Amino acid sequence: QVQLVESGGASVQAGGSLNLSCVASGSFADIAAMGWYRQAPGKERELVAMVTESTPKYADFVKGRFTISRDDKKTVNLQLKRLVPEDTAVYYCNAHIRGWSTFHYTVYWGQGTQVTVSS
Repeated sequence: QVQLVESGGASVQAGGSLNLSCVASGSFADIAAMGWYRQAPGKERELVAMVTESTPKYADFVKGRFTISRDDKKTVNLQLKRLVPEDTAVYYCNAHIRGWSTFHYTVYWGQGTQVTVSS
């Protein structure tokens, strides 16, 4: 059973920093891309950042404040700096994973980790 497990969410003051981490567990053949989405109360889930083998992609609102990285094929990190109250949301890990004996990639989601930024 493939699972994505996030960690690192917390409550911080505006201007603070956090490091989120997500690890994929289980048996699978490949992970093509990993990334982070977020969902604030009353809003739709939105892309924060995504990375394939090497190329990161960021949402416009990141504005150089966040950095996504992959330590290895199974782990994706998101470093958040200069946080503002508008960054308050549940942050979800996302991964495109291929099982054995298939060419198809399935999208998996983590359970989410809460980030709260107070002014």
